[in-house]
Amino acid sequence: MVTIADIDAARRTIAGHVLPTPLLPAPPLSVLTGAEVFVKYENLQVTNSFKERGACVKLAALSADERRRGVIAMSAGNHAQAVAYHARRLGIPATIVMPVTTPFVKVKATKALGAAVVLDGETLAAAQAHAEEVAAARNLVWVHPYDDPRIIAGQGTIALEMLEVEPHLDVLVVPIGGGGLIAGCAIAARAQKPAIEIVGVESALYPSMWNAVHDGNKPCGGATVAEGIAVANVGKLTLQAVRQLVGDIILVDEPLIERAVNAFLTLQKAMAEGAGAAGLAAMLAEPERFRGRSVGLILCGGNIDPRILASIMVRELERADRIVSFRLTIPDRPGILGQIATKLGRLGANILGVEHHRLFLDVPAKGAKLDVTVETRDAGHAEEILRAFAADGYRPVRMPSGAALE
Repeated sequence: MVTIADIDAARRTIAGHVLPTPLLPAPPLSVLTGAEVFVKYENLQVTNSFKERGACVKLAALSADERRRGVIAMSAGNHAQAVAYHARRLGIPATIVMPVTTPFVKVKATKALGAAVVLDGETLAAAQAHAEEVAAARNLVWVHPYDDPRIIAGQGTIALEMLEVEPHLDVLVVPIGGGGLIAGCAIAARAQKPAIEIVGVESALYPSMWNAVHDGNKPCGGATVAEGIAVANVGKLTLQAVRQLVGDIILVDEPLIERAVNAFLTLQKAMAEGAGAAGLAAMLAEPERFRGRSVGLILCGGNIDPRILASIMVRELERADRIVSFRLTIPDRPGILGQIATKLGRLGANILGVEHHRLFLDVPAKGAKLDVTVETRDAGHAEEILRAFAADGYRPVRMPSGAALE
C-alpha cells in the first residue's frame, strides 16, 4: 500500500512543475444539491487534467538509462497528454497508444505535446494490450495510467491540498476509472482526517470497481460521455486501497453525467469533461445522502470534445423544456405561417425551426402539418404556448424528446 509518506514525497517532487490548483466554494452547486460544495479545479492544469501529478512523479523517478530508452503509455487522452507533456519537459521520448474511439481533441493535443501517437483497439483494454506488446518489443518503460505506486502517490497530493484549504470537509466524492485517483486521495485524506468519508463514482456503463468490490458481474461496455473513466479492468493496488478506505461507490447513468457537465458550464462557468463531472453527477443521483454536508468535488478533467459539449447543452435545454418541438394541424393557405410566427412572437417564444408536411394522410388535402421548434423561458412557458395554439384550433402535439435535435 502507498503511504502518506510516499504522497508527501510526491508533493515535493511535483512542486514547481504541477499547478497547486484552487479549491473554491461553489454556491450555485450548493443551491443545486443542498450541500456545501467545494470544487478542486484540476481542469486548470497545463493539460487540463489531474493526470499530470502522477505522470510527473513517475517520470522524475526514472534512471538515466530508462529516460534514454523512452516511455510508453496507454490512455484515452488525459494520461496521454500528461505523460507527453512531462516527457517533453524532461527530454524523454514518449509513445502513446490510444483507442481508436478517443475524441479527436485529445489525440490532437497529445500529438501537439511531442508524443508519437498510435491508435489501436476499440477499448482501453485492447489499447493496453497493444501498448504492452510494443513496450516489450522496443524495451520501453511502461507508464501505467493508474496501477503504479508513484502514479497513485502523485494523485494523492490532490487530497492533501484540499484538506489544507478546507479541513472541515465531511466527504470527498471522487471519480473512478482504474482507481489511481481515488486510491491516492483516500490514502492521503484518511491519513489526515480519519473520519472523512470517501465516496467513489463510476459510470453505470463501466462499473468495474463496483464489480471488484462487491464480487458483482454487472456488464461493462457501451458509449459513454465519460470516456475518461470507461475502464473495464481496475488495478490490483488501487482495488486494495478502495476496499480498505472507500465507504461506497455510486453508479451514475448518462443523463446525470450530461446534466453535471452542463451544470459546471452554466452555473460555475467551468469546463468539465464527462469523467470530470462524475462527482457532481453522484450528488445529483443521491441528493439526500449529501444534503447539509460539506462536500469536496474534484473537477478532474476539462478535455471535452466541443461537439459533444454543444450537444449536451442543447439536450439539457430540451430536458428543461427550454427548447420545445410541437406539431400543429393547419389549413394549407397563404398567410397561415405568418400568423403562427406572429403569435409565437407575442407569446415570447423564439422560433428555432419550422417544417411543413403536406403529404400526411391524417389531414385533408387542403391541410398540412407544421413542425415548430421554439426556445422558451421554462416548462410553464412551454405549456402556455401549447394552450394558446390549442385554443386557436391548431391541435398542438408535443414531439418526442430529441426531435429538436434532428
